[in-house]
Amino acid sequence: MKTISDHILDICQNSIRAKATLIEIMVEEDIYNDFYRVTICDNGFGMDEETARRAADPFYTSRTTRKVGLGLPLFKQNAEQAGGSFSLVSAPGKGTRVTACFKHRNIDRPPLGEIAQTLVLLVIGNEDLTFRLLYKTPSGEYNFDSAEVKEALGEVLKLKEGREAVIELINNNLIDIGATS
Repeated sequence: MKTISDHILDICQNSIRAKATLIEIMVEEDIYNDFYRVTICDNGFGMDEETARRAADPFYTSRTTRKVGLGLPLFKQNAEQAGGSFSLVSAPGKGTRVTACFKHRNIDRPPLGEIAQTLVLLVIGNEDLTFRLLYKTPSGEYNFDSAEVKEALGEVLKLKEGREAVIELINNNLIDIGATS
């Protein structure tokens, strides 16, 4: 996976398969203290201790359609290659929290990618779920809540122009707080 947005999409898809109704994404970047942290939490089924321990193993997957699961192992690998760390905390019936920390200035840290497009894709493809993004930088923070957007825009979000407007809104707000790409 080439971008952090790709990782976020992959982990959100895991959360959707785990029947989550709320998926929260937090990105914290601080160039001054050299860290970039991505946390994704859900209220899905969660995992028992053994499954959570093995989830970052590329040769383990709980899916029956294939024998390997590369999403979490690649996220872990990218974080560690960029001088950071990875953690996964989960409990049955309580959901899962995945955190990847990167050294901000590390050349191996993947770029953010198209987070606005990723969010809009998740929202329009999963109408019954709530997605929240909190993006923090030293210059401020931006909150996105899909429930608020759906309430404000209704059916307009299903139109190309509506989706493009939401993408532009997200991107402009990220620019305003000095988020890096």
